[in-house]
Amino acid sequence: MASSSAVTAATIEVEVSGERRKHVQEMSEDGDEVPQGYVWKDKSRHGPIELVVPLAEDFPVIDLSRLLSPSTAIDAAAELASLRSALRSWGCFKAINHGIDISLLENLRQFSREFFHLPMAEKQKYARGAAGNDGYGTDPMLFKNQPLDWTDRLFLTVTPRSHQNLQYWPENLRDILNEYADKVGKIQVELLKAMARSSNLPEDRFLKQYGEQPYMVARFNFYPPCKRPDLVLGLKPHSDGSALTFLLQDDEVKGLQLLKDDNWFEIPTMPHALLVNVGDQLEIMSNGEFKSPVHKVIINSERERNTLALFCSPDVSMEIGPVEELVDGARPRLFKNIQNYIPTYFHYFQQGEMPIDAMRI
Repeated sequence: MASSSAVTAATIEVEVSGERRKHVQEMSEDGDEVPQGYVWKDKSRHGPIELVVPLAEDFPVIDLSRLLSPSTAIDAAAELASLRSALRSWGCFKAINHGIDISLLENLRQFSREFFHLPMAEKQKYARGAAGNDGYGTDPMLFKNQPLDWTDRLFLTVTPRSHQNLQYWPENLRDILNEYADKVGKIQVELLKAMARSSNLPEDRFLKQYGEQPYMVARFNFYPPCKRPDLVLGLKPHSDGSALTFLLQDDEVKGLQLLKDDNWFEIPTMPHALLVNVGDQLEIMSNGEFKSPVHKVIINSERERNTLALFCSPDVSMEIGPVEELVDGARPRLFKNIQNYIPTYFHYFQQGEMPIDAMRI
């Protein structure tokens, strides 16, 4: 689920040959051998690719109707306690009863399936430009010998609305994505209030660091099948650079694995739920109370997988740092303050490193 933001032209994909690099979907459909650049080599930190890991059977599920509009004080207290536990143990949870129409979620899934199966000439109309990350493309190659992800994607800046680059937005996507983003944005505000309450803070503590123009980007992820899934990763092990990420999972094909207590677990699918996970920026703001979980995506040998991630971050003009109430003699300050974390994040992420480690004191 890794996020990125607009970056300078100097950091955009370098093509040594001067020609367009072949998309992963093309390699999959053509039956190509896996290029060396996609072979996962860094086994020292997170181990080799394991296609079968234990299912996270106790993965937390939060009922947002009970959390945000409880019928009784008992319901509210119980769900807030469940949220607190989820944030401190897994760093993420499945959100159910979120109030978003199932038909809207299905329309987004249908768009994704149809878009990635358009002829290449049609998709190239939305190809990533030379001055940012918005648009259709594959994993950008920013550094020599960086590990490449087995994925194609459509990346779009959603908010602030003034930052939308509509030349990269297919017309049949615009209304449904804006509607979905508006609904997720409202849920995010209420969740941040609840997260503050779960730490016995005034409910505006995290929102204060969000600013007037919070940033949201969407990424439609397409993971084509690979005949050697033991060699490639759809997404390399990482934590997200956002404050919160909302993931609409594939409703049939699993592939998301999460690291907990030094063990990998497979995250179950739940068709109409949203997977909400803490990103690095919220771990920084909470002074480490909320965990930004390390996760990765494995590839299926026969079936494609489609997901949609919304990465939500504070206004890039805001400086974020640990909330003062969460720093004391028993809880020393763990992180530096930073403004516009995403470029720092993306620099380390593309090299297979953990960006949040650069923020530790």
